[in-house]
Amino acid sequence: MAKRRYRSVEIKEIQASRLSGVIEGRVVIGVDVAKEDLYASVMDAQQQVHAIVRWKHPQQSGIWVAFVRELAADGRRVEVVMEPSGVYGDGLRWALERAQIPVFRVNPKRSHDAAEVYDGVPSLHDAKSAAIVAKLHLDGASEPWPVRSDHERSLAAAVRVLEVYEKQFQQNRNRLEGLVSRHWPELSRILELSSATLLELLMEFGGPAEVAQRPDEARELMRKVGGRFLAQAKVEGVVASASTAFGMAQVDEEKRLVQELATEARRNQKASAAQQRRVETLTRDEAVTDRMQSVVGKVTTAVLVAAAGDPSRYRSAYAYTKALGLNLKEKSSGKQTGQLHITKRGPGVVRLFLYLAALRWIQHDAVARAWYDKKVRRQGGRLRSKAVVALMRKLTLALWHVARGSTFDSTLLFDTRRLALGDNAVRSQGEATM
Repeated sequence: MAKRRYRSVEIKEIQASRLSGVIEGRVVIGVDVAKEDLYASVMDAQQQVHAIVRWKHPQQSGIWVAFVRELAADGRRVEVVMEPSGVYGDGLRWALERAQIPVFRVNPKRSHDAAEVYDGVPSLHDAKSAAIVAKLHLDGASEPWPVRSDHERSLAAAVRVLEVYEKQFQQNRNRLEGLVSRHWPELSRILELSSATLLELLMEFGGPAEVAQRPDEARELMRKVGGRFLAQAKVEGVVASASTAFGMAQVDEEKRLVQELATEARRNQKASAAQQRRVETLTRDEAVTDRMQSVVGKVTTAVLVAAAGDPSRYRSAYAYTKALGLNLKEKSSGKQTGQLHITKRGPGVVRLFLYLAALRWIQHDAVARAWYDKKVRRQGGRLRSKAVVALMRKLTLALWHVARGSTFDSTLLFDTRRLALGDNAVRSQGEATM
């Protein structure tokens, strides 16, 4: 490796005109994105690095963008490529798009794995990362990374808010589960921990002792919150269990702790429900989201579009599946054959909502349910979650086609001849999905 190979210069010390006279044709600029200290490698089409520049963000980012624009001033093709390092590069992308400079992105895992391949040394630092990113782009390992539309950005922000409330609700619910198991273990056997009735009951009474002392008030509260969906037998079961609870008696501060957690969990639950309605509102009047909603529902559609964009933009259904982390990986060597697993790359929230969508699909679609049951039986009744994941993959493939204008038909995703379904059932299911 040549000495000073990764020596960098400050953006103020380099002139674009000098580089323009040396580089012929296409220019690729690889950027190592950081919060403050940024590096960019200027590379030609033959993968030769002509300069590595550094600058402070945001103080000098305008100077750097002007430098890039000057390189492209004579009609030269200039492409900027970077890693999606959180949100630190968004300001640069915004400025480059307004300057009509195309921006691409490279998966950070690829640049990490290419560290030793690039120069024979496993070390990785900012200047080297910038050069690796540029080389990977020239090798075809990148994809366009334009700034998303206003609609997609609105959806993404709304889904982020929904995630905040959902995460806080789950955390408080889990804390509450441990306390209920300690002081009133029978309660969670009668009511779901996430039910509004249980949360409102604990907000008001805090524990079994108070319910046992005020049973009529407890009944009235549960009937008011649960309404017609709450069976009278459950109401009486809760009241009866309060008098015989097999748990540790609460001191005053422990009861207050339960009340506070229940209050926070209920507040998060209400906020999450309100935000879901907000997300649903944002998915209206959009052709792509309208088509997807008929398959997986409004909230799941919003999460998918917010996290991965419009499915129709991907060049193939497989590419869309890969973007969601649902493509398969295998680790085999010699006679040892490894099992297939999904890569789980990309946003985890997408896979969570798709998992729930697949469960609903099993419940409401005869063809999907028959395929799922057959797969579970073939696995000896085990690995049910893997069968659901397999349905998630099929659902993702279907969504890509639906986003491009096709009509969803579950009979096209399975070999119905191998399923224990009559012709009438298959025909009716196909008609139901059209």
